[in-house]
Amino acid sequence: MTNKTFKIISIIGFTLFTSMLGIQTVYADAGDTAAHTVKMLNSGEEGMMVFEPAFIRVKKGESVTFLPTDPGHDSVSVYTPEGASGWAGKNSKEVTVTFDTEGVYLYKCTPHAMMGMVGVIQVGETHNKKAVKKAVKKLSKTVAMNKDRLKKYMADVK
Repeated sequence: MTNKTFKIISIIGFTLFTSMLGIQTVYADAGDTAAHTVKMLNSGEEGMMVFEPAFIRVKKGESVTFLPTDPGHDSVSVYTPEGASGWAGKNSKEVTVTFDTEGVYLYKCTPHAMMGMVGVIQVGETHNKKAVKKAVKKLSKTVAMNKDRLKKYMADVK
């Protein structure tokens, strides 16, 4: 067995083990605060390689800070609504993004995207649901593990 095969089998085994424990999705709703925090984790309530919360709803003009709670992660936009700016955080570095355009945003951790380390941010109204569904299909094709995460997060988009 090659080292690469062993790593893949180990990751799949750990993922199956954590899913059998009944681990649940962590979400956050915007309150009255203008700043939100998303942790970048090796292991969280939802399993390996996760953002917590992975789905967050914020108001236009609010910001989200991505914290490298565990090293080796970044936050990079994959899809943004028309007219919105994307972001590309650096590995193991905190990045804060202010959301001035309403719609749904998709993001990933570049080193761990294939493991399903993805997230969704809803800013205000979701006028771009049709376009984001296409982006979800495209991103899902690059995910080898935890394929259901993105679909699960998108189910909560209102």
